[in-house]
Amino acid sequence: MPDAQNRRIVLAARPKGEPKPSDFRLETAPVPEPADGQVLLRTLWLSLDPYMRGRMSAAKSYAKPLEIGDVMVGGTVSEVVESKLHGFAAGDVVQGYAGWQDYAVSDGTGLRKLDPGLAPVQTSLGVLGMPGMTAYTGLMNIGQPKPGETVVVAAATGPVGSMVGQIARLKGCRAVGIAGGPEKCRHLIEDLGFDAAIDHRSPDMPEQLAQACPKGIDIYFENVGGAVWSAVFPLLNDFARIPVCGLVAHYNDTAPPPGPDRLPQLMSAVLSRRLTLRGFIVGDFASQAEDFGREASQWLREGRIKYREDVVDGLENAPQALIGLLQGHNFGKLLVRVKQ
Repeated sequence: MPDAQNRRIVLAARPKGEPKPSDFRLETAPVPEPADGQVLLRTLWLSLDPYMRGRMSAAKSYAKPLEIGDVMVGGTVSEVVESKLHGFAAGDVVQGYAGWQDYAVSDGTGLRKLDPGLAPVQTSLGVLGMPGMTAYTGLMNIGQPKPGETVVVAAATGPVGSMVGQIARLKGCRAVGIAGGPEKCRHLIEDLGFDAAIDHRSPDMPEQLAQACPKGIDIYFENVGGAVWSAVFPLLNDFARIPVCGLVAHYNDTAPPPGPDRLPQLMSAVLSRRLTLRGFIVGDFASQAEDFGREASQWLREGRIKYREDVVDGLENAPQALIGLLQGHNFGKLLVRVKQ
């Protein structure tokens, strides 16, 4: 590929508070050459997800942080351009983690072949991918939904939250979604079949949530934290389960929140109400990938779950799109359709 260049977006600086465009840098480099036992991949789709903010920080977490100058991490759908690896051929479409760049080489680790005839290939980054499996495994393993229970989920129109609510309904639960703005709330009710939707921007959000949950909350799937958690906390029933998947309201914090220390209140409730509060990442349940894939694919084919995508065109627009994601601007699964 003598004329091709590999555009890549790297971490230029560690953000202080909200990420800025200057924290990213667009570079060009020669397209890498695959060695024996490798494939050359051309990126078609890039997934943008909240966890990327954590990788930009040097703080200790469940995954190693990016170093300055590293290509931004991310799930991708790619086409095999050239193969020197048994089992892969030019033209194959695969899901992997090539990151924010046009081209990458891989030894096949973590690559999964996709069949474009079964579902749009980009669904492997959303409803049939990591976000969907996060919803499925967190709800089923930690939430353990039972018919008649009330399930509340924050960031409910996002790829994780929307799946949580729809799976809860399939399991016979009452699903209450919390989202930002009337349009998103209408989508939850009219398109996704939630039983109730609460706008977290409403000044009386806590009161609306209490009215929507007259029997309290049995499962709260935590994606956000902040004011939403404060509204949910008093409504938790005895033996409520709280899968903690994300805390996007705090990812850009530069100091502890103001006000009194509420940890003693939380711990007291954990004890007296016998709450289960458990953080997780999807890799904790990797052994359930086949179960998830089988069930979610069937639900999608039968029209029992629906999804929405928010597509941004052009790799160069990924930084601004991620900044917007962390501010709640996306509506559905955020994807970059990579152009070259």
